[in-house]
Amino acid sequence: MIKVTRVEFLISCPSLKKCPEYNLPEIALIGRSNVGKSSFINTLVNRKNLARTSNTPGKTRLINLYKVQDRLIIADLPGYGYARVSKKEKESWAKTLEDYLLNRKTLKYVIQLIDARHEVQKNDLQMREWLDYYKISAVTVATKIDTISKNKLPAALKQISETLSSEVIGFSAKTGFGKEKILKLLPG
Repeated sequence: MIKVTRVEFLISCPSLKKCPEYNLPEIALIGRSNVGKSSFINTLVNRKNLARTSNTPGKTRLINLYKVQDRLIIADLPGYGYARVSKKEKESWAKTLEDYLLNRKTLKYVIQLIDARHEVQKNDLQMREWLDYYKISAVTVATKIDTISKNKLPAALKQISETLSSEVIGFSAKTGFGKEKILKLLPG
């Protein structure tokens, strides 16, 4: 398991062409707007404000790269789904996401974050089908599990698992639940 003592924000890029090559393995984070990608990063790397959090969907508009322990890059990609932006901007995000996922040579796998408070949304399923079609490895993480009662949590995780045909790791940015399991999956 990787022990995180050093992490740094590297760069925000509007497109894959602008992303420098770091010759380190990369893990990409994808998910609907406001699924908790920034909180996920902050909890994973033991920093409160490394990745900026917001209650407004669609704040991540660029590819944000973070270096962990000089051994790994985490790429925070623009969210898909609801955001108060123009259709043109959403299309631009989709193109950026697709280009990165298909063409980033150092990409090892994707962590798809799903909000455990809701059933899997149509665009979550479409994204997983797209990843499967292009044979891009994906890990499923259910976020915000601390907001669900202990009685209802197993059913919520089962619904996500069955819908996406995937194992699911429950995660809470507030309590850190699931963090160690995810750290064990990181290369390096």
